[in-house]
Amino acid sequence: MEHRLNERVKEIEISGIRKFFNLVGTTENMISLTIGQPDFHTPDHVKKAGIQAIEQNATVYTPNAGLLELKRAAAAFYEKKYHVSYKAESEVIVTVGASQAIDIALRTILQPGDEVMLPGPVYPGYEPIVHMCEAKTVIVDTTENNFRMTADLIEQSLTSRTKAIILPYPSNPTGVSLTDTELQDIAKLAKEHEIFILADEIYSEIVYERPHVSIATFLPQQTIVINGLSKSHAMTGWRIGLLFAPENIARHMLKVHQYNVSCASSVSQKAAVAALTSGIDDAIPMREEYKIRRDFAYDKLQSLGLKTVKPDGAFYFFVKMPESYTGSSFDFCLTLAKEYKVAVVPGSAFSANGEGWFRLSYACSIEDIRTGLERIEQFVIDLQK
Repeated sequence: MEHRLNERVKEIEISGIRKFFNLVGTTENMISLTIGQPDFHTPDHVKKAGIQAIEQNATVYTPNAGLLELKRAAAAFYEKKYHVSYKAESEVIVTVGASQAIDIALRTILQPGDEVMLPGPVYPGYEPIVHMCEAKTVIVDTTENNFRMTADLIEQSLTSRTKAIILPYPSNPTGVSLTDTELQDIAKLAKEHEIFILADEIYSEIVYERPHVSIATFLPQQTIVINGLSKSHAMTGWRIGLLFAPENIARHMLKVHQYNVSCASSVSQKAAVAALTSGIDDAIPMREEYKIRRDFAYDKLQSLGLKTVKPDGAFYFFVKMPESYTGSSFDFCLTLAKEYKVAVVPGSAFSANGEGWFRLSYACSIEDIRTGLERIEQFVIDLQK
């Protein structure tokens, strides 16, 4: 009966990140610098809030949009951290991870034939959803612009069908963020053309040299903000995402959310309240450790002569393959894994613009980073023989 399935679903593929991770994940003595999973544990006070929720039988359905106390905590978090105001009652939706927030946002705003602009290289979680909405992705090549999606690049690809621009920043896979000026220029362009901005800010608490700025500051009525607790509070398995949008947009997204999952886990929501209130600064010590790892890895990559852009945030490097290697990024990473026992993600997993690059995650111990980079160094040396 496969021939009776939705053709658009059949056309999409499993994420190249997961595909490669599964391929090398069972190899003995493998150093994995692949998955963007924090190697920290969920803070104890957050875990205790989850345990308490179970003990107090908070294990029933919540309102579709989430517990009001959590939505208030989320709105207060955004107000304090990023100076953007949202009404908790009508402009915040609690989702099953940021991924579900992306899904309901795109399914609410897109119609067949619409175009959605993304920076390339880009996290592979957006394009399949756009495709299933019968819309089209337009990938803007940022490789010659230090991976920065600017208004000038966007304007070159605008058409009458452009419905939305997705801005993931800090970026997965490059770690690059955007400046206030760049965001203001994009906001001005989007306002002029009545284009939605989908701002994926899941890494907003993992920024280094300057504070995160939300583009919603400059374009509140057209911006849909995606965030969550997976990265900031090491809560990937709790599956709590947050969607912020103007009331006239959010009320329609809530309908899609309602019929999609009904509500997020009640236990996870209770834990999330603790994360966003007493744990409002839980990300700071994690961020400081990531910065140490980033600086260590950057210095090593520089010493190897491998081209990369120093990340502003998140926990990834996007690294150019050595010029002496002429094969594909997939083959490069496969050889690196099989012969040198270090796993990174092929750049091709992040759109065609990522070919010739690979992503290296430093969301792991500095010992693993050191060992992994030493093995990469040996591969680079062997390529020159």
